Amino acid sequence: MINQEENHSTNNPKVSVIMNCLNCLKYLREAIDSVYAQTYKDWEIILWDNASTDNSAEIAKSYDERLRYFKSEETVPLGKARNWAIEKARGEYIAFLDCDDIWTPDKLEKQLSFFNDPNVGLVYSDAIYFNDRGYAKRQFGKHIPPEGMVFNNLLTSYNMTLSTAVIRAESLNGLDHWFDEKLKVIEEADLFIRIAKDWLVLYAPIIGTKYRMHEKNLSIANLSLWPKDYEWLVEKYIKIFPESKELFEKNYKREITIYYAKIEWMKNNNSIARMKIKKEITKNRRCIMLYIAMFFPYKLFVLLRKIFSNRAFIHYSL
Repeated sequence: MINQEENHSTNNPKVSVIMNCLNCLKYLREAIDSVYAQTYKDWEIILWDNASTDNSAEIAKSYDERLRYFKSEETVPLGKARNWAIEKARGEYIAFLDCDDIWTPDKLEKQLSFFNDPNVGLVYSDAIYFNDRGYAKRQFGKHIPPEGMVFNNLLTSYNMTLSTAVIRAESLNGLDHWFDEKLKVIEEADLFIRIAKDWLVLYAPIIGTKYRMHEKNLSIANLSLWPKDYEWLVEKYIKIFPESKELFEKNYKREITIYYAKIEWMKNNNSIARMKIKKEITKNRRCIMLYIAMFFPYKLFVLLRKIFSNRAFIHYSL
């Protein structure tokens, strides 16, 4: 059963901003403020509180009627909570903002201009990955990611950040499900890949989002969910995209191998980690780098990275 607390509004906003919250007290206000600071003003926020036990609700309720607050009576999988939030959306376009991320002020204004073509279903942008220790790096920078009918590209090399994406609400109509509730960490990748099957995807060459890296989203517990998600995705896509099996299966199985190797590395099982990844080192440059790194204790390698490059986390570069 869902406990709903809603601020009703008579307007019909152009954009619905989906925010899903679970104990997001530390960064929530900064994230919400970045929506209110948008140069484009025709929006609503659907903030779905997934049964938080901190003071997130007090922060959310301190805003005006443009923020519509809902709360689950119990914590449910994130995919389900995202779907519930989308069901409340009234906008022609749907944007996503994680509660620890920040939008740049002109993000919506600039990305919406790419939807003039009615065949465009999704527009994404560049992002800055940063942490509280001062490290920051652009996701794409001078590299221009693919756009157009990019279904095949995304199957083999997914490259989007959730909080950069704006989708046409109509793009959800032809799907038999939205966020896959069986997935724990790559549910947005699955949704956007399926949208890309039938819709144009465009890249807006702007920094639309600042993505915050911190220990919670890079923990070993979180890391262990990735290979399980990829295993489910392989099983799922073989059924719904049989014509593309050879395209994605090899890549996804490599990712599964890499994640299981990283998990062993983080547990200090270095020889097991190297054994798992060894068969991939002749096929992928990243695997060669990982194999060499796994001769060092994981904690020592992270420490060296901090000292020499100020990169507090390793998972994004390896």
